[in-house]
Amino acid sequence: MDESTFQAYEDEIQALEEEIRQLTEEYKDIRQESTFFSDEEILKAIKSLEEETQGETKGHASPSDLKAELESLERDLSFLTAFTGFHFTSHSKKTLERTKTRTVQKHRLSGKCHSLSFQVEFQLLEMPNNEKVSAVVSDLSIIMESTEDLNVSKFVSSTEERGDLLAFFRSISAYAEWYEHRKRTFLHFKAKYPDIVTLPEGLLGDIIILRNPKVAGFELMIVWKIHLDEEGITTPVLDLLPKVPEQVLEQRMATVSTPRCFRSLLRLFGIEVAIENLIRVLGSHK
Repeated sequence: MDESTFQAYEDEIQALEEEIRQLTEEYKDIRQESTFFSDEEILKAIKSLEEETQGETKGHASPSDLKAELESLERDLSFLTAFTGFHFTSHSKKTLERTKTRTVQKHRLSGKCHSLSFQVEFQLLEMPNNEKVSAVVSDLSIIMESTEDLNVSKFVSSTEERGDLLAFFRSISAYAEWYEHRKRTFLHFKAKYPDIVTLPEGLLGDIIILRNPKVAGFELMIVWKIHLDEEGITTPVLDLLPKVPEQVLEQRMATVSTPRCFRSLLRLFGIEVAIENLIRVLGSHK
């Protein structure tokens, strides 16, 4: 066999090896396309695993050990969900390019942070650098489904332009925590003072109205906005809008119900105590 024939065979073997490598990577990507499984599917997988591992030779993990490990992982996941507020419901990825020097993958994520739903899509460029791998996010697209807040829309647009995925998760976590705190606070006062507290926009709104059923025409409207700026900083903003007839403008009511005094209560005692004081004074007025 002359040298040229040998080289042709060698080239063909290398080409086949490269094709096998690429097909193997594509197969792995397909297997990892979807990482969301229902509870029913997980239970079926556990049962199937238990059946397949019956009679395993000594030294291999037993079904009970595997189940214990799975339960431990589920506890860790539950802790992280409770700690961060994030619950991811689906994730998929697709490899767009893979070479020795770079890998480009397209990711899709959906989930919730507390009660706020979101969808995220982005491309991730990974490049090996000595013993480390650098990663760059591009083509970031974010959809927030649970809020029509203009400030949130501006923040999302700014984050997409910067391609700052970490800033999105960090900031939306703080925003969603305040969002959830406001909802719990409204629910607490509505349950505790059902005759006085009204929520015209429901628990997801930003208005709570206080009325004394014994005093016609008198009400206090508290507007509780949650401001998220383009830098991702969340700030609760509360204000008081009183509607007070002249016949009930007694000294005690007038002092507590002015917006300036309400803001002083907020600074001194915090949101919950300030609202509680308003309700108690309002309820004691006859």
